[in-house]
Amino acid sequence: MAFVSNNSQQMSLTDSTFNLTERERKFLEKSWAKTFSDRIFPAINEDIFSVLYSSKASRPNTPVNVIVGALILKEALGDSDDELVQALMFDIRYQHALHTTSFEEQPLSDRTLSRFRARCLAYETETGIDLIHICVTSLSKEISEFMGLTPSMQRMDSMMIAANIRNLSLLELFYTCTANLAKVMVSRGVTLPEKQKHYVEKDDYNAFIYHQRKLDANERTIVVMHDAEKLLELCEGDFDDTSEYQLLIRLLKEQTIFNDDGTRRLREKKEKEDPSKVLLNPSDPEATFRKKAGGKHLGYVANLTETVGENKSLITDYAYEQNIYGDSQFMKDHLAKEPIYKQEVLLIADGAYGSEVNVAEAAKHRIRLITTNFTGRKPADIFAEFIFSEDGHELLECINHKKPYQFRYDEHNDRCDALFKKCDCADCPYLAECKPRLRQNNALKELSWKAVNRAKQLRFMKTEEFKQYAHFRNGVESLPSLLRRKYHADKIPTHGKKQTRLHFGFKVAALNFQKLLDYENSLVYCASEKEIA
Repeated sequence: MAFVSNNSQQMSLTDSTFNLTERERKFLEKSWAKTFSDRIFPAINEDIFSVLYSSKASRPNTPVNVIVGALILKEALGDSDDELVQALMFDIRYQHALHTTSFEEQPLSDRTLSRFRARCLAYETETGIDLIHICVTSLSKEISEFMGLTPSMQRMDSMMIAANIRNLSLLELFYTCTANLAKVMVSRGVTLPEKQKHYVEKDDYNAFIYHQRKLDANERTIVVMHDAEKLLELCEGDFDDTSEYQLLIRLLKEQTIFNDDGTRRLREKKEKEDPSKVLLNPSDPEATFRKKAGGKHLGYVANLTETVGENKSLITDYAYEQNIYGDSQFMKDHLAKEPIYKQEVLLIADGAYGSEVNVAEAAKHRIRLITTNFTGRKPADIFAEFIFSEDGHELLECINHKKPYQFRYDEHNDRCDALFKKCDCADCPYLAECKPRLRQNNALKELSWKAVNRAKQLRFMKTEEFKQYAHFRNGVESLPSLLRRKYHADKIPTHGKKQTRLHFGFKVAALNFQKLLDYENSLVYCASEKEIA
């Protein structure tokens, strides 16, 4: 299938809009379809998807901008794939939005959308390039330019995304992985031992998990563990290419350990190497476990960057990872791809994003990073008046304007060990708060530039300016709520990080489309208010 762009479109004499009455045309012009047709559809960059198709002359592809636009509308209007295809056939608003009113037959079939998603996922697996992320952020840039948004004011927040899986008990996990491998072995003609044949029988899951009373859950888990060992012995390397085999190997590695006599046993809780990364459900091997805000989360985490103007805002970037990914690392990733701005940009986030390293890195891009709460140990306020060299290796002056006569940078602890005259420290009014080590001939103060910066941050957090920034940041918390309630971010009907991230990207685009609609409606309202005045 060859790539052909869909950038030249002409209305035919049979265009369906010609059959509309004046009243129908008026309502179409006032609907969401008009905004999508004028602002979203033309901004979809088809060229980035050309790598998904053959360069040789062959049957042309379904227009990419129609597919991408349809997937955005699917999330915006809450349609399923089938509902979307049917709506495009019979609803002129969909046709107007996607510029297909002159098509003799609508270009989407029941497999078009799934095949396109599969192409994008295969390309990402091969190259590591997320085309949907590139498309959505490019689209966001086009919309922000139309809305007159500049990057001068930004805020950031993260949200947990629930994986579409059930939290299995250890017994259920062992049974499911073992049964999955047993079924694959039978499908390839392997005869199972008599004691393991029940794994492929209908309704055996319920019978073994819920209706067996002879053994408790832990004893049954051990039985399944030994059955799994026997099945692996039968495989003899013939099933290494199957995910069922690999997942069972992973499960045994994470949940079992060998005794000194060579026998296998279940690991105790303290023996598990990294509980947050263990296999939770074979349906989604990439989903991870995390506790946050008193809740337990299975799945992934998304990071959202929102650019804000007067009475308008837009999600201009997003990231998506396993939920054990930290907010501080999200900030590092974000800064790594940011340009050096000509004017200062204000980026406000909560305390988990902040660190002295992140603040310093942000400053290199002319970004002022402000975090609205404080995590970790709080240094004394007086350290805000201490002066360090630019590289943070030398303590130049203390709050009492005394300079050390000797210092040494402790690279291991990232701090400066400074020696002061004993009389300077002994007579200092800040001695009780500073707490230097008074020795026989001098006074030693061990202090890092990080502690000084943290003290400055604590002092800034008491100002009226900071309170306004904290109030500004609170607005970003509406995004996770919207994505969950309206766009069902916790109910993505697929598994895996790449697959769910693809769907999440279209949900971000749909939310941005709604923000664009709200902006255009506000312009109409303001215009009508002026006319009345």
